[in-house]
Amino acid sequence: MHRGTLIVITGPSGVGKGTVIQRLLSRIAERPALSVSVTTRAPRPGETEGVHYHFVTDLEFDRMIADGSLLEWAEIVGHRSGTPRRPVEQLLAAGRDVILEIDVKGAEQVRERVPDALLIFLEPPSLDVLEERLRGRGTETEAMIEDRLRLAAREVGEASWFHAVVVNDDADRAADEVAAIIEASRTV
Repeated sequence: MHRGTLIVITGPSGVGKGTVIQRLLSRIAERPALSVSVTTRAPRPGETEGVHYHFVTDLEFDRMIADGSLLEWAEIVGHRSGTPRRPVEQLLAAGRDVILEIDVKGAEQVRERVPDALLIFLEPPSLDVLEERLRGRGTETEAMIEDRLRLAAREVGEASWFHAVVVNDDADRAADEVAAIIEASRTV
């Protein structure tokens, strides 16, 4: 049995990672598994425990860091998020591809720990469009939006070390492009 591929999809907060991933899943013949991250932030409207995230306390997150049970983790705008290692390793060992929807800091950790991971960066058409998307969510304070925009400018500057960069100017087109990148990686 072949080992699955770890597929990292990242980009600035508000770039549309979740939307592109949902549209992507219907475009891939061998549907990848989605990793469910843990986070210390409160759920946003419409988010469900165990589906979108596992919501944990700071103490639980500290324990996960200490015992090595996170594949990657990062602090972003006042909260921490990470990927539980064990379920990802089990799926990969069983031959399933796994998608991680994570931030750029986490992607860098995955690049170091899983050198054969496929790293895809979703880029906004512009920082102005990204700002509109962040404001449109209505989930963050002005200070949080400003922090996210500063971070986004730095993250876009790091896109060059990813295997592929996809501009998310249209979620369907971006999903098609990501699907083609994943399919092409399987033939290599």
